[in-house]
Amino acid sequence: MTDPNNPLGLNGFEFVEFTSPDPEAMARQFEQLGFVPSHRHRTKNITRYKQGRINLMLNRDADGRVAQFRNEHGASASAMAFRVADPATAMEWALAHGAERTDEDDTVIMGIGGSYLYFIQDGSDLYADWAEIPGWQQAEAENNVGLDLLDHLTHNVRRGQMRVWSEFYKTLFGFEEQKYFDIKGQATGLFSQAMIAPDKAIRIPLNESQDDTSQIEEFIREYHGEGIQHLALTTPDIYGTVEKLRARGVRLQDTIETYFELIDKRVPGHGEDLERLRKNRILIDGDVENEGILLQIFTENMFGPIFFEIIQRKGNE
Repeated sequence: MTDPNNPLGLNGFEFVEFTSPDPEAMARQFEQLGFVPSHRHRTKNITRYKQGRINLMLNRDADGRVAQFRNEHGASASAMAFRVADPATAMEWALAHGAERTDEDDTVIMGIGGSYLYFIQDGSDLYADWAEIPGWQQAEAENNVGLDLLDHLTHNVRRGQMRVWSEFYKTLFGFEEQKYFDIKGQATGLFSQAMIAPDKAIRIPLNESQDDTSQIEEFIREYHGEGIQHLALTTPDIYGTVEKLRARGVRLQDTIETYFELIDKRVPGHGEDLERLRKNRILIDGDVENEGILLQIFTENMFGPIFFEIIQRKGNE
C-alpha cells in the first residue's frame, strides 16, 4: 500500500557516483577512507567501492556524459541514486512534475548542476549482475574504519537558486524543509536550508551564498557550477574512526583551542571524554536533554572542492 506521505516509496540513498581526471588517485583516496572495490560493471568502466551500507561509484568511462561532466568539473560527484518502490512509476511521476529527462535510460533524471539522479528498485541487488572482485569481503573487514551510512549530502547552489532546488525536491519527492539558517560571519554570509525526504533517510541541505566571498561562492567558482559539496558518513564510534583515518594520513580540518575550552559551558553534561575530543579535534553540538548530542569532524577538500564529514549522532536527528 502506497504511503500518501511517501508516494514514491523512497528508502535512502543507494549510491553516489564520482569521476576524476586522475581516477587512480581517487581510488586511493576511497581506500584511504576505508572503502574497498567490491564489484565492476560488466559493460561500463564503473567500480563500486563499499564500506558498511555506503556505496561510492568510481566512473572511469572515457566518453559520454561522464567524460563531459569530468571535463567541465574535474574531480566531481557526477550522480547519485535514490532507492524507490518502483523506478518506472517514479520516473513517470518525476517527468509529470517537471523533471528533465536525460540521454540515458528510463530511470534517471537531471539533478543538481547537470549531475544525474537515478531511481533504483528498493530491495533489489543492483550489483548481482556486476563482476564480483574476489576477496572483497575480507578486504572490507580489514580495511574499514567504521563508516556505516550516508547520513546526508549537501548541494551548493547559485545565488537565487535555493528556492528552485527546494521546490524541486518538495514537488518531485515530498521533501520537507527542516531547518533554515541565515549564517553571517565577520567577512561573509550564507543561507542554508535543510531538506528531508519522507523516509527520513535522505537529507539534502541546500547552501546559497549571500556574497562573492563565501565558501559557497568559492566552491561554485572552483567546481565551475552548482553541485554536491560534501557527504556526511555515520560511524558508531567517531573516536576510533577518526584515529584510524589520521593514521592513514587523511587530512582533517582543525579547530582553534578555545573551542574545546568552552565545550563544558556550551554543552553542559555532554558526557564525552573532553581530552579525546580535543586530541582528535572533534566538534560537539546539541544538548543532552532535548536534541541529543552530535559529534562531527570534516576532512579537508579531497576531490576538487568536495570533502567528507564524519558524524556520530547520539539521539540527535
